[in-house]
Amino acid sequence: MAAVLDSFTFHSSPSSNVLRGPRPPAAPPVSATVHRASLPRVTGLKIQFSSKKLSPSLNSRNLRTSRRRAAIVSEASETALEVPSVTDATWQSLVLKADGPVLVEFWAPWCGPCRMLLPVIGELSKQYAGKLKCFKLNTDDSPSIATQYGIRSIPTIMIFVNGEKKDSVIGAVPKTTLTASIEKFL
Repeated sequence: MAAVLDSFTFHSSPSSNVLRGPRPPAAPPVSATVHRASLPRVTGLKIQFSSKKLSPSLNSRNLRTSRRRAAIVSEASETALEVPSVTDATWQSLVLKADGPVLVEFWAPWCGPCRMLLPVIGELSKQYAGKLKCFKLNTDDSPSIATQYGIRSIPTIMIFVNGEKKDSVIGAVPKTTLTASIEKFL
């Protein structure tokens, strides 16, 4: 975004004012004043363009019409580590029969706090690589496992050791809280 909007300009001129009623006496010509200000540098955001072709209407003079749209999107979703998913079919082999501790985040794609927590879980999986396995379970796709473990609120993070549930944390909590829970089982 900063590359596109490095600066902006304000133009002000006495002739730009609209006057009602009788005209005042003529003043000497004044040149337009230009004020220039810089925008602060922004990182982590980018402008994503998409164009949508519109079909021409019968009354339209133009044969082709296109509309260009832009949206400001976060680059964090592209740089975040991907946390592997676990499903009903893979639950037994990946979580219950795993050697060592396993962290599972119960989440859903429509849940804002869950999406905020996914990059944190990705960082934890990188930080504890070889010591801890991290997975995410979509409660919409695998409701039977969520029901089996009494998940009533998401995000819920559970830690399993040798197939047994040892700890759970409910809600979007800071990384330090999750780290403290993990350290108890390493």
